Amino acid sequence: MRPRLDRPWVREARFWRRLDESKVRCDLCHKRCPIADGGFGACGVRYNEKGTLYTLVYGLLTAANVDPIEKKPLMHFHPGSAVFSISTAGCNFMCAFCQNWTLSQSRRDEIFGEYFDPEELVRLAKKTGSDGISYTYNEPTIFYEYMYDVAKIAKREGLFNTMVTNGYMTEEALDELSMYMDAATVDFKGGGNKAFYVKFMGVHDPEPIFNTIAEMVVKKIFVEVTNLVVPKYGEDQADVRRITRWIVDNLGSETPFHLLRFYPHYKLSYLPPTDVATLEKLARVAVEEGLKHVYIGNVPGHRLEHTYCPKCGHLAVRRYGFYITEWNLKPGNTCPECGYRLNIVGEFKGNRAYSYFW
Repeated sequence: MRPRLDRPWVREARFWRRLDESKVRCDLCHKRCPIADGGFGACGVRYNEKGTLYTLVYGLLTAANVDPIEKKPLMHFHPGSAVFSISTAGCNFMCAFCQNWTLSQSRRDEIFGEYFDPEELVRLAKKTGSDGISYTYNEPTIFYEYMYDVAKIAKREGLFNTMVTNGYMTEEALDELSMYMDAATVDFKGGGNKAFYVKFMGVHDPEPIFNTIAEMVVKKIFVEVTNLVVPKYGEDQADVRRITRWIVDNLGSETPFHLLRFYPHYKLSYLPPTDVATLEKLARVAVEEGLKHVYIGNVPGHRLEHTYCPKCGHLAVRRYGFYITEWNLKPGNTCPECGYRLNIVGEFKGNRAYSYFW
């Protein structure tokens, strides 16, 4: 059954071109899907109707929550702030371990959500007292048109914008979005191993992710990098060494890097949570390669939830889970022991959000 096109959440898509009279190619992500008339892209929410590509999820939100920014995780960008976090259905990846699979893997005739006009969404974010908007939970690239329109309004209204992304957005799409995007968390899984991406994520090549990250930094988007460590299949030290060496060489040694603990979800629910000792071993690899801010995520109370001064080792920021419990920096985010200025954007003004559903 063909989708109805007379809905407010159905809009002509951006970043595509015709291949012939009825076939198109989507150029939003690096999959660059060729789509026949009546067909969908890999994301399941971009649809070709007689030679015109449409998005079926413009403002059709599946979630809208106020989160602490540390949940993204962004530890070095406006710490303690509240971000109004939104998502739609669909994703251009098909991760067998996705914790938000009820959203990301809903596609085609299973698309759902509640429609919010961009102006209405920004008003709601401001009403909740949020400091910014985060495009998250599912891959925000696939609701690009809505993210772009909301981000533009949010900036005008004094809010910042952040995204949590798999890094597969094309250069042309990133180029336009970068005018309004302030920070991004870019997520690797399984150490960026190609075989892992093919087997568990439906992605033939993770290499474009590196190009996206580098381009984000060039365009002055603040970047933090994560890597989900999946037991048995995605915990190879050589893969983590490759990622962290690349980060040091291309982004700088003070780029925050997060090793995230896997918990059983979706099609990999038979696996155990990642062993903490494995995470600690991989953290040592990242430090050996020269990274100064290495975090272990999803292990509340671990010492690598905290931020330390890269120069003298002073405990600069103590956290528990998503919340800051001690802020031991002077104005300007400088170390009180040695005067070193840490790579942190914005100063802590207290924990602004305790995650809740609006």
